[in-house]
Amino acid sequence: MPAPTTPPAALARRLRLVVITDRRLAGPGGVAAVADAALRAGAPAVQLREKHLPPRDVLPLARHLRDLTRTAGALLFINDRIDLALAVGADGVHLGPDDLPVQAARRFAPPGFLIGYSTDDPATAREAVARGADYIGCGAVYATWTKADTGPAIGVYRLAEVARSVNAPVVGIGGITVERAGEVFAAGAAGCAAVGAVMADPHPGRIVRAFLRAVPSGYS
Repeated sequence: MPAPTTPPAALARRLRLVVITDRRLAGPGGVAAVADAALRAGAPAVQLREKHLPPRDVLPLARHLRDLTRTAGALLFINDRIDLALAVGADGVHLGPDDLPVQAARRFAPPGFLIGYSTDDPATAREAVARGADYIGCGAVYATWTKADTGPAIGVYRLAEVARSVNAPVVGIGGITVERAGEVFAAGAAGCAAVGAVMADPHPGRIVRAFLRAVPSGYS
């Protein structure tokens, strides 16, 4: 099994803010317009999450986001679908417990391809990293309404347990706002994943810049 190829410290800097898309929350310009504004404001990573559309319908948007992120020098992750990620030349895929196992995805991922995995359990996080995950998404840290299948909020203490359990970046997700970002970083997370805080705001660029100002001094 190939090992992850990006050093954890270098990847952590690029995961300090991950903007996750949600077409239900995007304004009149849609996901692409919000992502473009976020990237222009300095967002270092975007994750395309479209759970209810078939891949062929998501493909044009994925290609457009690939163009936008490449121009901005940012990372693009595709949620769940490694086939779609590979088809558009994304930087990586983000997997969950119901998706293709990390070890299977790693077997045919090209060199440098990044794999994230969602868990709030330290033992599961360690196993995922051992099987080839480059980073862990952990949450929901706070109560959130943007994802229906999340369980109760785990809080920053569980986030800290997961962060301590692995030698890989951990990104907090779920209900994270600019005001809460400091707590997430203080818990040992490498970054924040933001959905509603960015996608639902009429000025996404302003919110992204505020998130980036919340990154600890010297981190980025």
